[in-house]
Amino acid sequence: MIRQPVVIAGARPNFPKVAPLMRALTRVGMEPRLVHTGQHYDAAMSASFFESLDIPEPAANLGVGSGTHATQTAAVMVALESWLESAGADALLVVGDVNSTVACALVAAKAGIPVGHVEAGLRSFDRTMPEEINRVVVDALSTWLFTPSADGDENLLAEGVEPGRIHLVGNVMVDSLHYALPEARKRTILNDLGLVRDRFGLVTLHRPALVDNPERLSQIICTLEEVAQRLPLVFPVHPRTRQMLQRSGVALESASIRFIEPLGYLDFLALEEGASLVLTDSGGVQEETSAIGVPCLTLRDNTERPVTITQGTNTLVGFDRKLIVSQSQLALERGRRPSNIPLWDGNACERIAEILRTRANLPLFLPPALTTADSAEFRAGRGSVTTLAANR
Repeated sequence: MIRQPVVIAGARPNFPKVAPLMRALTRVGMEPRLVHTGQHYDAAMSASFFESLDIPEPAANLGVGSGTHATQTAAVMVALESWLESAGADALLVVGDVNSTVACALVAAKAGIPVGHVEAGLRSFDRTMPEEINRVVVDALSTWLFTPSADGDENLLAEGVEPGRIHLVGNVMVDSLHYALPEARKRTILNDLGLVRDRFGLVTLHRPALVDNPERLSQIICTLEEVAQRLPLVFPVHPRTRQMLQRSGVALESASIRFIEPLGYLDFLALEEGASLVLTDSGGVQEETSAIGVPCLTLRDNTERPVTITQGTNTLVGFDRKLIVSQSQLALERGRRPSNIPLWDGNACERIAEILRTRANLPLFLPPALTTADSAEFRAGRGSVTTLAANR
């Protein structure tokens, strides 16, 4: 049994995922320790999560800060390697696809420490995205691949991953959503901003493909202005996005778009649940909106979370002005609709903890291959690869 796993968090998207994971590991008798790499170091970008989600104090804060991809990844590797020398870790768990994720997986794998990747198998099939490179590398290095949806399993099997490494567990982000929504509903942020439930839209933009392209960014703001003629928009502006907007000469003042500072997790959830429409380029927001039934338009050409489109509330609209405007109107006409994505039930972290508690000492690569019948059963949604192996 794994007894002293190290859980890694570094950037804002990681924190809602590690919070329920730490609780679940503790409940099964482990002594997890959290390492904060410091990839996001602004209080509004990370510290509020510790209070909102009852995350324990980190055993270490590596304090790496910002930098280029290479600089940041290297800094995390050097700092973590030093800390691990005396940590006595018997497993390392990483979440998501940020630079901290790949850096820590590399260090642990070279140190002979087994790695578990939470949110494994997600693919956008776009190698121009730094996150896609990180996903592929981490999945190749990991002992345990914990996938959020069946498409993740299928992606890994198509890449030749041994089935015994794959565990379909559900979405850990939804675990935090279930935990935090009761408190989020008590927040006063809607009243504070003078908003009425179901009568505003929420915007989040931060990915380089959009915000690092001045012409595209300016065009998107003009498109949002058009959408906002029918629906007032609230836009919590990521610090990097604010910087790029200012460089592009975009005025952060509008009669119909409310540009505000980044929000803490609970306030953001309150806005997200209260909105009638969300426009985003965030993977996590695609998941959250699908889980709570709020219509979402994703301003990207691809997504590594296709289940949010096929079974959730998400629509991929790219950067096309006419499509964004028309799909905004259609989404508002459809309104909220519940989604029922398998295993997005708030218990994903419990499944991860149970796998580590009961199966961590099993031979790594079981079974050697799936039969045709097994593969058909899996694609039909009747279990994970792990379940099929256990039933042999």
